[in-house]
Amino acid sequence: MTSETAPIRTRFAPSPTGFLHIGGARTALFCYLAARATQGQFILRIEDTDRERSTQQSVQAILEGMEWLGLDHDEGPFYQSERFADYQEKADSLLNEGKAYRCYCSRERLDGLREAAMAAGEKPRYDGHCRDLESAPEGIEPVIRFRNPDLGSVVFEDRVRGRIEVENSELDDLVILRTDGSPTYNFAVVIDDLDMAINLVIRGDDHINNTPRQINIYHALGAEPPQFGHVPMILGGDGARLSKRHGAVSVMAWREAGYLPDALINYLARLGWSHGDQEVFSREQLIERFRIDDVNRKPSRFDTEKLNWLNQHYLREGSEEQVQAEVIWHFDRAGLSLESGPALSDLLSVQAERVETLVELVEQSRPFFSDFEDFDAKAAKKHLRPVAAEPLVALKGRLETLEDWSPDTLQNTVQATADALEIGFGKIGMPLRVALMGHGQSPGINHTLWLVGRERSLARIDKALAFISQRAA
Repeated sequence: MTSETAPIRTRFAPSPTGFLHIGGARTALFCYLAARATQGQFILRIEDTDRERSTQQSVQAILEGMEWLGLDHDEGPFYQSERFADYQEKADSLLNEGKAYRCYCSRERLDGLREAAMAAGEKPRYDGHCRDLESAPEGIEPVIRFRNPDLGSVVFEDRVRGRIEVENSELDDLVILRTDGSPTYNFAVVIDDLDMAINLVIRGDDHINNTPRQINIYHALGAEPPQFGHVPMILGGDGARLSKRHGAVSVMAWREAGYLPDALINYLARLGWSHGDQEVFSREQLIERFRIDDVNRKPSRFDTEKLNWLNQHYLREGSEEQVQAEVIWHFDRAGLSLESGPALSDLLSVQAERVETLVELVEQSRPFFSDFEDFDAKAAKKHLRPVAAEPLVALKGRLETLEDWSPDTLQNTVQATADALEIGFGKIGMPLRVALMGHGQSPGINHTLWLVGRERSLARIDKALAFISQRAA
């Protein structure tokens, strides 16, 4: 039995038949936090017994996703495909003790049983036909079935759902080894969790019907089952199960969309778990305060707006090392050289307040790092008119003499130019913004000049003046 003070050994056990998605990442996070909160161990196991659907590409995607999220494991990754001999040994032991038996039923017979049960409105189940065969049919390769107890019930205290009881009469004799010797899910996970000394299993509540079957296998092997915590599913904003149309894509797709690992970790932790009214948690705080018993048994809804809010918070307040590493990754991906523009710390001091994702940051910062060919037609038509030429010429003359290219000095210089010409700040600010950025959107004009830099700013004002001259002609 596990208490709040005993070290928890738990595992994350994905099937490599696809990417690491949001639901899997949250399960991995809860496992990680439960282990770290008790100075226990977090184990990674790859459940790759589905030979047809398991791929090395999916394994790599899972490992990359966990590494990016910072969910480092203490042991593993272990692979079920490398443990077949152990599954066979345990199945043989159950056979020898009469707790399992060979089943020779054909696919046609099993399909007939299923169809008859469904036609009668009953739950499909195996009828135990081969339980007590006196002789084995020739030429048929059998599966091995677990002999489930006929009487009594399975009772367990779920750390999330509370007391659960299932009558053994509701459970049939499940297959534990297929004809090719590969184990089924329910058998393999019991053997693995037993061998790996797992004392708390955290997984999605879609597995809750498997748990009574697995507990019976533990007992048949003479072992004490671990504790279980079944976490509820994640729903989309419309209340339907989270799917690709809600953004239930791979974790790495969230990186590509411009989210920070700490923001996603913080958000996933709050999907179904809470600590008072606190919304923002450092990793240290999550480890200190997380308890699996505090997970809500009701499904959680994925809220992209809340994730965006958290992401902006971490852009401003998060680990400088992590933020800068992700910015560099996004700039490389966009084909932009950071050496061709302002210092990264200067850029973030201005732009982190204005964007929610790193993709937005890169797109809105392009003019600070690369030149544009043409002005936005609508913005140029409105602001690069002949009347803007005089203010731009006057401002350029002042900028050329500046020794201090800082936001405060630049602000004062633009204001002084407007005052000297007796025009409103906007009469010079908007033409200057279009001249510097190529369009009408940017930070404050002083910060825009600062980030564009002296040489590039002066050259772009010349370009705008040439555009105005050509337009006037």
